[in-house]
Amino acid sequence: HVQLVESGGGSVQSGGSLRLSCAVSGYGAHCLAWFRQAPGKEREGVALLATVSGATDYVDSVKGRFTISRDNVENTLYLYMNSLKPEDSAMYYCAAAAGACYMPPRVDRYNYWGQGTQVTVS
Repeated sequence: HVQLVESGGGSVQSGGSLRLSCAVSGYGAHCLAWFRQAPGKEREGVALLATVSGATDYVDSVKGRFTISRDNVENTLYLYMNSLKPEDSAMYYCAAAAGACYMPPRVDRYNYWGQGTQVTVS
């Protein structure tokens, strides 16, 4: 069982940066990911990290701007977001899957979810 708690959202101007954190506890996560959901839209995966290899991948819309990483000592997953755009505004969720990582991240592959943290870019 895995528990996830996000923090670090907020409001920022276009072009700004934010860092999201996700405290990860428990065992069994082979893939960690960040998803986002804007009002009226489906939840979409934006970045993932394989817990064993450390490999990462991103969807095209955030590639080059977002970085997913993990601090194995602190058991914390991060999402560094740079050059933010208004279309990045959404509720951001971290998620954990017991199975392997596949692109693009799909909601139905993830077993555990955090409560979400809001990001607003104006």
